[in-house]
Amino acid sequence: MALPGLLVCAVCLLTTWSGHSQSRSPVIPVGTLSAYPTVVQAGTHPTLTWNVTVPEVVSDIVTIENGGTIRAQRDVYADIRVLGASVKRVWLDSRGQITRWEWVPTEASVSKSGGSLLRIFYGTNAQVVPNTIVHTTRLLEGETLDVAGRYSHSSLAWSTRFSSAAGSTNIRALRNGDTPPTTTPLYQQPSLEAFLSPILDNQGRIKIGPRDVVYLMELTHSDKSHGGYDLQDMALLVSFYDKVNGNNGHGNNVDGVDSSNPGSSPLHQTDTDPTVDDEISTRGRRLR
Repeated sequence: MALPGLLVCAVCLLTTWSGHSQSRSPVIPVGTLSAYPTVVQAGTHPTLTWNVTVPEVVSDIVTIENGGTIRAQRDVYADIRVLGASVKRVWLDSRGQITRWEWVPTEASVSKSGGSLLRIFYGTNAQVVPNTIVHTTRLLEGETLDVAGRYSHSSLAWSTRFSSAAGSTNIRALRNGDTPPTTTPLYQQPSLEAFLSPILDNQGRIKIGPRDVVYLMELTHSDKSHGGYDLQDMALLVSFYDKVNGNNGHGNNVDGVDSSNPGSSPLHQTDTDPTVDDEISTRGRRLR
């Protein structure tokens, strides 16, 4: 999109994202298998007992509606990071050569269940810190999460705000293995943003954690057939997790005491339920 004497476009980010989503390792089932009795006489058969858990992937936790709205299938927490914000303004000479340039301030906002927008980021590329969580929220079952983005013109006026709530094709929510819907595949573009390289495989598919969603935004063009429409103007990473109980001295104890493994809990009450191993009674990756 051109402005008088200026051209606004997305260009290569100068820093790289080191990758702070969840592990990209394959989702591997885990479990136990036991036999009783442990010593088997000839001609007899032991009783086998097993318990196998298949780790969740993001499709078990949320659904993506209209290409961008996230709806929680159960109660879950979400961390949001800004991976990159690459809108840039350049000045051209009569031959079309760039004479100088500057980063353009961009804004990212979120909305829950159709509520008002909450700004979670405002700044230029220089202010992006990919490993910093800019917003954490809890989604109850059935609640939705939407994002929006825009940038500031040289006159300090705002550009058009694009929102996933409106079903805008300028904002796409993608999961591990998805292919970004651009005219030219991202990985084939000579101007691929540096912050996108770590989240793309060599076929151009999204490569993120199994419980992550990445938002790719196009803020400077609306025509999908235009060469500048590449969904590289802003990227947000949303990581979903379950909240775990606090550590009251040893492990993730529910009541601070675990008769099976009391550790060094500072609390002195007795275990409220000695039949439950409090160390493993909850799931999730961390406490916020």
